[in-house]
Amino acid sequence: MAHKLRGISAKEAENVLKISSLDSLVSVFEKTSSIRSRTFGENISTCSIVNARCGICPEDCAFCAQSSVAKAKIERYPLIQEGVILDNAKSAERGGSSHYGIVCSGRAINDQKDLSRICRSVEKIRKLTKISPCASLGILDSNSLRMLKDAGLKRYHHNLESSRSFFAKICSSRDYNSQISTVKEAKSIGLEVCSGGIFGMGETKKQRIELLEQIRILDIDCVPLNFLNPIKGTPLENMNELTPLECLKIIAAARLMMPEKSIRICGGREKNLRDFQSWIFSAGADALMVGNYLVTSGRPLADDLQMIKDAGMKIKNII
Repeated sequence: MAHKLRGISAKEAENVLKISSLDSLVSVFEKTSSIRSRTFGENISTCSIVNARCGICPEDCAFCAQSSVAKAKIERYPLIQEGVILDNAKSAERGGSSHYGIVCSGRAINDQKDLSRICRSVEKIRKLTKISPCASLGILDSNSLRMLKDAGLKRYHHNLESSRSFFAKICSSRDYNSQISTVKEAKSIGLEVCSGGIFGMGETKKQRIELLEQIRILDIDCVPLNFLNPIKGTPLENMNELTPLECLKIIAAARLMMPEKSIRICGGREKNLRDFQSWIFSAGADALMVGNYLVTSGRPLADDLQMIKDAGMKIKNII
């Protein structure tokens, strides 16, 4: 029986973020790459999302172009039709994604008709594809989460966004406990949980580790790491503090803290990592979001597939 890998302490992880030389960071990558390979082999899991309901959000999240305080020029629309959700799932499957997320703006899906439509979409995805359906629908109660699970949902996505100590600086329309409660509720009924955050919003290194430590405590299955892509018209439009190496140090810290969890690199990687994108695998990442994000574009799928191949990795087959 394989021994469970032990993660480093929060203090040790904070020291990783303080590394100043590339040589020292490369030596860390020897560890993170070895851990990733030992746990996941050379397989990289990719996922895709569909922005199923955009804008019209009462929340005041400072980073989000869909929030009530944003003046960003984006398309706003209600929940899309089931056929469109299914077509996007089939396209994601053809592109090699193992997971497909249905994402809706707003605090929660409160309209029973909308929730039923999403449940029917999940059922169709399970029946007509091999891709694993996921959903990001905000703060849901146990009954709504059970409906989704009964429809065939495997994983629920709900980002904590930041550490507790920083959260009030980016969102005042809900409290941090509601974030935690949603994650716990989803786990309690047997759903896998995908939960991470956004880095580069003005938080300190210590607060970055505070977020990762909270995720570790919650025993999250998949940890999505996003890097702020400041959008014109949002309160954080002028925030631009991350370098490629800072991003890689965050990935490495997450891998060393959670050696057996999936570390997925998501939004903002193109802007913040730039020519260092392929280094994410050395830093310990085993998963990648491909395609477009919510209101920003990703890079061509072919480029990401080529990057994975060039790094000596391969796409994990859909089970």
